[in-house]
Amino acid sequence: MLSDIYVIILVQDLNNAILLNAIKANCAAFSPLKLRLGGTLQDKVIYATPDNKQSCDAFQKSTSEMFGFTQGCLPMNRWDELSSFFQKAGAKIIFGLNALTGRTINSNGTATGDWDYTNSESFIRYSVKNNYTVHGWELGNELCGHGIGTTVSASQYVSDTTALKKIVQDIYKGVEPKPLILSPGGFFDVKWFKDYTDKTTTSLDVVTHHIYNLGPGVDEHLIEKILDPSVLDSISSTFSNLHGILKRSATSAAAWVGEAGGAYNSGRHLVSNTFVYSFWYLDQLGMSASYDTKTYCRQTLIGGNYGLLNTTTFEPNPDYYSALLWHRLMGRNVLATSFSGPKKIRAYAHCAKQSKGITVLLINLHNTTTAEVRVAFNTTWTLRHKHKSHKPHRSHVTKLQQGPRSSTEREEYHLTPKDGNIQSQTMLLNGNALRVDSSGIIPSLNPVYVNASEPILVGPSSIVFAHIPYVVPPACR
Repeated sequence: MLSDIYVIILVQDLNNAILLNAIKANCAAFSPLKLRLGGTLQDKVIYATPDNKQSCDAFQKSTSEMFGFTQGCLPMNRWDELSSFFQKAGAKIIFGLNALTGRTINSNGTATGDWDYTNSESFIRYSVKNNYTVHGWELGNELCGHGIGTTVSASQYVSDTTALKKIVQDIYKGVEPKPLILSPGGFFDVKWFKDYTDKTTTSLDVVTHHIYNLGPGVDEHLIEKILDPSVLDSISSTFSNLHGILKRSATSAAAWVGEAGGAYNSGRHLVSNTFVYSFWYLDQLGMSASYDTKTYCRQTLIGGNYGLLNTTTFEPNPDYYSALLWHRLMGRNVLATSFSGPKKIRAYAHCAKQSKGITVLLINLHNTTTAEVRVAFNTTWTLRHKHKSHKPHRSHVTKLQQGPRSSTEREEYHLTPKDGNIQSQTMLLNGNALRVDSSGIIPSLNPVYVNASEPILVGPSSIVFAHIPYVVPPACR
């Protein structure tokens, strides 16, 4: 997992215990957590390295400026603090570099000219000199295809990516492993991405793209979109097309979702920071993994209504716990999965992570029916979920008995909203509210144990992870 946390760079209090514990908990679950420092304003940042003579001014709002802000500056003492904090937390950092320096912004909205990498190169050298570990350097933010604010051609981006690769190779000479080179960090455009990846076969490690498939956060029908299987399915063409481009290209670059917030412009209060957003979020994680996406960056860890943490209290929002369970339970090997039943049941299955068997994820978008689900395999060992029946809503948690694990039991994690309200900001795990304690410690996420002969009960408006150790297909051995 990767989380976009640009807001932390300049303004966030780094001394908050909940913030540190939340990142540490993610690092342990995600082995470790990758944090992307980037976003819209990264292409207007200068770095106040010792050799930079420009004044280090803060961002100021300005309607006449691109992106609505003046140029801003990252002081090196702040970078020192951030690097110390992330080292303490154990996170891997992906840093988004300013890709617009040196270019001319034309009246037609295009940006032309070579990338002036002087300041970025100085910043990278400063980081290496001070032994700050950066897992990857990403060039630019949303400048590909049609672009946001402005756009850079694919051919020019190829040249600039090659330049960044040479810089990193030079500065990190003798250092292994070297940081990843990531780009372009923008919205998918078939022709642009194909032209770009076909010509960056030796200079690029990761192709990053952004997703906001739910539209604007102000949309009054946002919840309806989240609960609509056809809306959830519509983004599959992006994953499929990018997967095809990379498979047919000579590049060895992997696909990452570099930023995804569902609904853009900060999401929507009491939607994107509530239980209902986990339907969209976990479905995205399942779908992207099925198309060989290696990392998925959630927008954001902190910031806006779509943050994993509350921007004021740092208390985890429901999606934080969904992310933790996903990465604790779902392994790298993805199993082809089909579901025989209503479209409002979403089903995904992976080999279990760091344990034998498989983990099944079931999402019930329906608000009045309970599904009984059994797991079966066809003759080609493709995982199938058979829908047994619809039943009126009933408590499924009381049927699950605590007890010791055995070869005939499975672990289940049932996620439901408090009081049955999908817009609740409190998520229940097996009927218990998930909250940090007074010391800011993230709660344990413990399963209940169910006999193998029982079907998986997926209640109305609920999410179930089921770890099944007694089912071990060949791909998981």
